[in-house]
Amino acid sequence: MKKKTIEVVVNGKAHRTEVAARRMLSDYLRDDLFLTGTKRGCETGVCGACSVLMDGEVVKSCLSLAVQADGHEITTVEGLAFGNELHPVQEAFMKHGGLQCGYCTPGFMIMAVALLNEKPDPSEEEIRRGLNGNLCRCTGYVGIVESIMAAAEKMRGH
Repeated sequence: MKKKTIEVVVNGKAHRTEVAARRMLSDYLRDDLFLTGTKRGCETGVCGACSVLMDGEVVKSCLSLAVQADGHEITTVEGLAFGNELHPVQEAFMKHGGLQCGYCTPGFMIMAVALLNEKPDPSEEEIRRGLNGNLCRCTGYVGIVESIMAAAEKMRGH
């Protein structure tokens, strides 16, 4: 199987790794770098559990090859925290019931961070529209939306 050496920064740490040309980014993150926050859900890009940020843009890592990350910066849910301090989105999901089983939570958090970076004061409708492409089977989305609204408020300094 053909291999390629990639250089990627993941959660602020540089990695130089030889990977199979067909290796999925989700598998690389989970199995090679042991960043298991990124979940393998549907493996077809529908559920969003595998979402990560690549250069600040949301990417479904189950649809992306690891070689496509070469030269880019990846942020996983583990990389959202500031040392031991949780990102406001992570904190809000805990405080406002934005998670139940937790399987979809990393993808929702990644989507929420990207949304709030682009639109710091979103309406409920904008949040719901921004989360399109992420599926949750447990929460009914109310806690997720409330969590994102609370995180937005905290990030704006209110």
